[in-house]
Amino acid sequence: MLLKKIKKLSMVFTVACLGLSPVVWSADEIIVYSARNDSLIKPLFDLYTKETGVTIKFTTAEEAALLERLQAEGENTPADMLITVDAGNLWQATERDVLASVDSSIIQKNIPAYLRDPKNRWTGLSIRSRTIMYSTQRVKPEELSTYAALADKQWKGRLCLRTSKKVYNQSMVGMMISQLGEEKTEIIVNGWVANLATDVFSNDTKLIEAIAAGQCDVGIANTYYLGRLQAEKPDLPVAIFWSQDGAHVNISGAGITKYAKHREAAIKLLEWLTTPDAQKVFAELNYEYPANPSVSASELVKKWGEFKPNTIDVVEAGRLQVEAVKLMDRAGYK
Repeated sequence: MLLKKIKKLSMVFTVACLGLSPVVWSADEIIVYSARNDSLIKPLFDLYTKETGVTIKFTTAEEAALLERLQAEGENTPADMLITVDAGNLWQATERDVLASVDSSIIQKNIPAYLRDPKNRWTGLSIRSRTIMYSTQRVKPEELSTYAALADKQWKGRLCLRTSKKVYNQSMVGMMISQLGEEKTEIIVNGWVANLATDVFSNDTKLIEAIAAGQCDVGIANTYYLGRLQAEKPDLPVAIFWSQDGAHVNISGAGITKYAKHREAAIKLLEWLTTPDAQKVFAELNYEYPANPSVSASELVKKWGEFKPNTIDVVEAGRLQVEAVKLMDRAGYK
């Protein structure tokens, strides 16, 4: 019902393009730079505009391009908020000093501390787990246990991985370094590379489809990619296994820009994005988990069962990203 309600909204909004001239600022509007697809943020902005009358104008682009633009614009940026995916990208934003600290009791109440920046410069808005996927035709769940076990010889020639060039894998390995130490993590990643069934994949969708097609038997991917495929093909012969030592979780998130011209209005939007109404939309639109623990996942996602998340502070994904990239390079993980 919520999605049907959202789809009926016909609010007017403007999608600014990167090449356009500076936006004229208005007291009743908020300017957002977003690395999320339009389809995943427009319904939220429409709903907020319907409830408050505040217009939201947004630019969508790749994460790196938005960070470069924020840095280049400096005090002249029209952006009030940055929305992006992966804690590694949010960490990069803090390193480049383009986000401001926001001390909000509402955000602190709604979002667990491990999903927020320690200095309140950003907050998680939705959770995605990067976990083990397996063929229901060729693998029994009892054969699986942890990410580390995928380096065992039984998976020789049976493992699929996405490229190490993607920030999702860089963050996952960074979190592993934080949890297990660099030496043990490198042994695991070397084992993964030795067990590859084929060259690494450019995206998780292709990886999951390769498991379904028999090109490999197991892999590691973000859960929402499986959700998208299952929504179209409910009988897809691929299932999720939750790593027994805690499933790796990452986030999409947002922060208020350092030179926001509509700071208070933007803070109110950010706070609203952590509330149950907005979190339900996040849960439905992309098969992600709400960052607010009081909100339930979608019906499709619930079918995957309960899991124990690894609650190491997600900021570690960014802090150890450089070390993770070097480690994967040494292991020959391309």
